[in-house]
Amino acid sequence: MRIVETVSEMQQLCRGLRAGNAPLGFVPTMGALHEGHLSLVRRAKSECGSVAASIFVNPLQFGPSEDFAKYPRTFDDDCRQLAAEGVTLLFAPSPAEMYPVGAATTITVEGIGDRLDGASRPGHFTGVATVVAKLFHAVQPHRAYFGQKDAAQLAVLRQMVRDLNFDLEVIGCPIVRAADGLALSSRNQYLSASERVEALALQRALQRIQQAIASGERRSEALVQQGLQKLTAIKVDYLATVDAQTLLPVSEVAPGTLVADAAWVGQTRLIDNFLAD
Repeated sequence: MRIVETVSEMQQLCRGLRAGNAPLGFVPTMGALHEGHLSLVRRAKSECGSVAASIFVNPLQFGPSEDFAKYPRTFDDDCRQLAAEGVTLLFAPSPAEMYPVGAATTITVEGIGDRLDGASRPGHFTGVATVVAKLFHAVQPHRAYFGQKDAAQLAVLRQMVRDLNFDLEVIGCPIVRAADGLALSSRNQYLSASERVEALALQRALQRIQQAIASGERRSEALVQQGLQKLTAIKVDYLATVDAQTLLPVSEVAPGTLVADAAWVGQTRLIDNFLAD
């Protein structure tokens, strides 16, 4: 695996990878890798001739009171894992490489970028869209792989790709969970033992809603109220039923509706979701 630190070198090397007939897959990450990230790499590896990944903790998507400074950074271990999975190129730029002095352009996906996580984290999805667009220009992949756990991010990026005519396919991959059901996240390592137990409420709320849907309930208001009964011990950001593409609320759940929740467990914000059957 070759580690690349500049946009120009990454562009040059990726041109070589794209020259063949097999597609180039791309897995962007902020590092602190876990099995969820590695599942994306494996999916890309199974569908593409070569795979590039990136590790960049993007300062633009963190708010002033968020966890940029303490976000886990495990670069050497991450590299070992990516190399073992067969990644060809790892793009690991510095903040100065991605945002040089004088850089003034950002990408805001209007409307959808202000929903769900965007509502409680103003500017977050502008930071996400901007860095992902820059990564796409550096790599120019045929396919880019993202986890379904970040469902709102996935919707925002798909909108950006459509609007800006990126010549690539955005592929969402299933949530990977720990044995206890908690969705894997780099931020899980912030949790104390007791908070880890409390965090399971996010999944239990969604399971309760899944059970109600299976029993025939489709009214969003009733489903949300049932889910909230499982979230009384933690600080809820949102529990919502929305259109998976637009993130707009729906009055009734249909197949493909996104049911998502977010909450703070102690000082850690976690998210989870499922797509209704």
